[in-house]
Amino acid sequence: MSQFIDDDRVMPRFRVNRQAMVDPEVFAKERDEIFSMVWLYLGHETELKKPNDFKTRNVAGRPLIFGRDAKGEIQVWINSCPHRGAMICREPEGNARFMTCFYHGWSFSSSGKLVSVPGDTSYGPDFERPGLATPAKVDSYRGFVFVSFNPDVEPLVDYLAGAKEYIDLIADQSEEGMQILEGTHEYSVKANWKLLVENSVDGYHAVSAHQRYFEMVMASGVELDGAAMSQSVGLGLGNGHSVVAGGPKTGGLFGRPLSEKGKAEKAKRFEEFRKKYGDDWVDRMSGSRNLVIFPNLVIIDLVMGVVVRKIDPLAPDYMEVTAWELIPPEEGDELKQQRLDNFLTFWGPGGLASPDDVEALETCQRSFASYKELPWSDVSRGMAGADQPGGSDELQMRAWWRQWNAMITGEVLPDEVHNAPEASFTASRRLQAEQPAG
Repeated sequence: MSQFIDDDRVMPRFRVNRQAMVDPEVFAKERDEIFSMVWLYLGHETELKKPNDFKTRNVAGRPLIFGRDAKGEIQVWINSCPHRGAMICREPEGNARFMTCFYHGWSFSSSGKLVSVPGDTSYGPDFERPGLATPAKVDSYRGFVFVSFNPDVEPLVDYLAGAKEYIDLIADQSEEGMQILEGTHEYSVKANWKLLVENSVDGYHAVSAHQRYFEMVMASGVELDGAAMSQSVGLGLGNGHSVVAGGPKTGGLFGRPLSEKGKAEKAKRFEEFRKKYGDDWVDRMSGSRNLVIFPNLVIIDLVMGVVVRKIDPLAPDYMEVTAWELIPPEEGDELKQQRLDNFLTFWGPGGLASPDDVEALETCQRSFASYKELPWSDVSRGMAGADQPGGSDELQMRAWWRQWNAMITGEVLPDEVHNAPEASFTASRRLQAEQPAG
């Protein structure tokens, strides 16, 4: 048994020491050994619609500028003037050909070059005029932009491992390319950041914690199919990434019923996808998925909408959360409105789900004051037996915790061995050129 993880394969049992949720030394080590070493989500390319657009973001405690230069290329800069350190961009977003530091007036182009220094003649002719600094690595996959502060980090496509397939299942839902809508949800939680990671792939809590929502859905005329609700699996995807994946029948579980027009529109779009990608892939696409990309990116696609959630740890007992809605832009007004409504009324800070989750996590954090008397949290559900754990089991959390433990302690724990999930959860995408003849 390690200091933080009790991974007992004989009993079997998996427990996490609650010290990991409260200890400032653990939090500092997470900053150094995890957030300074791996790929971290910054934003989506479609948030920057025009040349010279920019957003300011915090990633791993570093202030960044996420922008497009005058040629429309994605650029990422450290939001700190190389002169004396003041933030260059203090607005959350904007459009500017030049970024000028308010402190001493040094000015930079949207490509990061220093273009103007007040009193330039006061510097020698050979003075090195520094441009803006960048993170060590910047890369993107299917529009999702990541940064790493580690110059030796592995390539992004390798780091994403099995998570790439689940990003593809989301990105393939639009011929034009999935787009982030304007506007964000921003809220804070007085709890350790890892609790929200767990919660984001936790199917076990849904009915008990979100009872009001399910009552509302049933009152609207939707019949909840218990068999369909249980048709999901929890999977580890490598490098700490994990997913709860729902089968095709889960696609109708959430949200208000569509009108006949809305149903026809959705069916037509998915029929085109079947021609392009094949039936098996589109059956997977029409299901649901709660995806965690280690350490702190969550992408939730419950068919009623796709939410991209970034979790920022600021203290052992405090995090900030930012969430965006990702949509297929070619959808009609009814489907778009329903996505927006669900983004607000289900996932919003004042919606039917997020307040329940925040309350649950904050009560956990308050109880962790007694971690010396009650040191362990149990994450064993679904560990016993050969069958692939379901979505209400906890394999997906254990996969994440084993990666966390490896990076914090150096102890590498083996993956669990279970029977493979049904073929409907593993079908591959086939492009039109790959379709069998006849």
